[in-house]
Amino acid sequence: MLPVYICEDDARLRAAQRGFLERQILIEGLDMEVVLCSGHPEEVLQAVEASPGRGIYFLDVELRGESMDGFALGQEIRKLDSRGFIIYVTAFADLAFETFRYHLEALDYIVKGDTERMYAGICHCLDVITERMCEENRQERSYFSVKVMDVVKHIPMDEIMFFETSGRTHRIELHGQHDRIDFLGSMRELEQEFGDRFLRVHRAYLVQVAQVAQLDLKNREILMQNGERCLFSRKMREPLLERLAGKCG
Repeated sequence: MLPVYICEDDARLRAAQRGFLERQILIEGLDMEVVLCSGHPEEVLQAVEASPGRGIYFLDVELRGESMDGFALGQEIRKLDSRGFIIYVTAFADLAFETFRYHLEALDYIVKGDTERMYAGICHCLDVITERMCEENRQERSYFSVKVMDVVKHIPMDEIMFFETSGRTHRIELHGQHDRIDFLGSMRELEQEFGDRFLRVHRAYLVQVAQVAQLDLKNREILMQNGERCLFSRKMREPLLERLAGKCG
């Protein structure tokens, strides 16, 4: 999920931008979330420092009464998030060239005098970011995409520990490195989709072999890299040992 940060000194515009972004994220089912909406640049920097990673930043330029303007804030953000998406939203179109002088590599520069044009600019930025992320994902990592409610989530394959059948019919629980996701699916279809990367070690578990840390042969338990445990059946003991031997080899 990409966190979205808003820094705008006008409280009315700040609320409008947040409301519009949250609606678009919900309508389009984007894997994003507005995590901070503030008029104070220091709060933005503290939040980014507390949750390092790639983010999206909608920044006002002037930030009246604050210790730094939007360009200085952008420079500080770049030190923490070199690959983040910075978008400037301001009333002064003639300040656009400043982003180049500060070497900020801003994604866009939106003039906020016309509300409809501002919203159109925000939509365009979200489209560009989504397209870029999809292209990078195709080039860098493989992802498992799953629809949860009205949101499509993209989970890196190398962060999936195992899949577990839920107590409810046709429900599957994905156990990831950092979270769990419940979704509608079929273990048989997942087996076919993932091939040799995963092994059905038990009727209730489909395990990513590369994420197995240790086997407890006596209790027929698998310890995963994230510390979680799952069971394997008696008949899958030998196939599991063979696959792990191949992994080590």
